[in-house]
Amino acid sequence: MDALLNFRPLLQSGFVTTLIVTILGALVALIIAFLVGVARYSKNRILSIPAGIFIEVFRGTSLIVQMFWLFYVLPFFGIDLPPMVTAVIALGFNEGAYAAEIVRSALAAVPKGQNEASIALSLSPRRTLWRIKMPQAIAIMLPSLGNVLVDLFKNTSLVSLVTVVELTFAAQQIRTSTGQTLAVYGFLLVVYFVVSLLLGRLVALAERVVSRRFGTGGPGRRSTGRRTAAAAGPAGVSPVSVPARGGVS
Repeated sequence: MDALLNFRPLLQSGFVTTLIVTILGALVALIIAFLVGVARYSKNRILSIPAGIFIEVFRGTSLIVQMFWLFYVLPFFGIDLPPMVTAVIALGFNEGAYAAEIVRSALAAVPKGQNEASIALSLSPRRTLWRIKMPQAIAIMLPSLGNVLVDLFKNTSLVSLVTVVELTFAAQQIRTSTGQTLAVYGFLLVVYFVVSLLLGRLVALAERVVSRRFGTGGPGRRSTGRRTAAAAGPAGVSPVSVPARGGVS
């Protein structure tokens, strides 16, 4: 434990870097998720086919390989990305591909009666999507998006492969210098567990807030009544079906 205290500045710097990569990567993933997810859900094949290819490519290849391509291969084409930018883009695009499928599945899970209600109200397809379906879909997709966020945070431990000094790399340097394997990796285990737990609780809180706002949280919760449920009547919300994802190799 004394070894950890002696290297506290290095650990703090690594932890801050991990948080920055997590936040920026999550923002990129969220943007990708909604843009690609909505495109994949669209009936317009010009949008849905490229979106489907994007999802399959980034879900079907290793995050490590994607980082190596961005950092080591792109310079051959005259594109030289800084390590931090490489890490954020790789994490954002990889996790965004999984999140995009969650968005598509959530939109598909919105009760069919909402389409009929929007037609009866003479709403355009665009207004139906963003004013009727999307608010309900957000409540459906939040738990799965929370899992993606936790995965993204844990995968930040891989960005040291492109020379980003984050928490895991800082801990490895301390272990090499002190030989305190148990203390260093025990500390690392606790930090990742605690932060992942906090992220999960934060998402659960957001889920409750959204469920109350849009009336999708079950008995006793307030319904908005006007835009989503009034015309279609009460309807249960089916869970999002998300394909199982493999580990990062």
